Amino acid sequence: MVFLMLFFDYTFYILPTPSFRRLEEGKELPSRYKNPVQTADFKFTNKPVKVTANRNEEKIELAGLDVGPFEEGREYEVRFWVARELERAGIVRFRGEDMLDVVKLHKIRWKEKVQPTNKVSSLPAEFYPRLRRYLSYLQEAPSNTSEKLKNREKSTSISQDIVNCRVKKIVSLASSPPLTAQTLQNLTPEERSLYHCLHGIINDWRAAILKF
Repeated sequence: MVFLMLFFDYTFYILPTPSFRRLEEGKELPSRYKNPVQTADFKFTNKPVKVTANRNEEKIELAGLDVGPFEEGREYEVRFWVARELERAGIVRFRGEDMLDVVKLHKIRWKEKVQPTNKVSSLPAEFYPRLRRYLSYLQEAPSNTSEKLKNREKSTSISQDIVNCRVKKIVSLASSPPLTAQTLQNLTPEERSLYHCLHGIINDWRAAILKF
């Protein structure tokens, strides 16, 4: 249960422009974003992404931020949270190569499972924030055909397999001698936080058990 909370107890934030500026200036995030999952989500939400315009559209004024104008077929770079709102309005679409899908998840699961139990494979950048949004998109999208419902169920099952497999490896690694920098590089920021937490707990427990 603890592991599930660490990975899935997150909040999606859409923050006003001043908070974006604080992040860009390299200042420390507010204390409410200290949770590693929330911190990764915060950074991903404000990261520039490329989108393609679906139609011509004049400049749009948001809270302290102007975007556009847009010309149909042209590619633009905007913050993820802006792109998400523009997509919902039908103005832009995300590039297919930047989005997760069931085929990509299947390849990630296969790659993870063929690794030895003491090794983790590298994941795509911002994997967990992207995964949550992909699963959220599938949940929100109408499942009016058996194929869409099957795709949603399969994607959810594969995602759980990936997380469970990596958590088991992290628990095993945390009970072993400290990892090399190379091995740590294959862990995401959220996973590194979990590893260091478990490693410290296990070492303290060992010391207490053997104290005489």
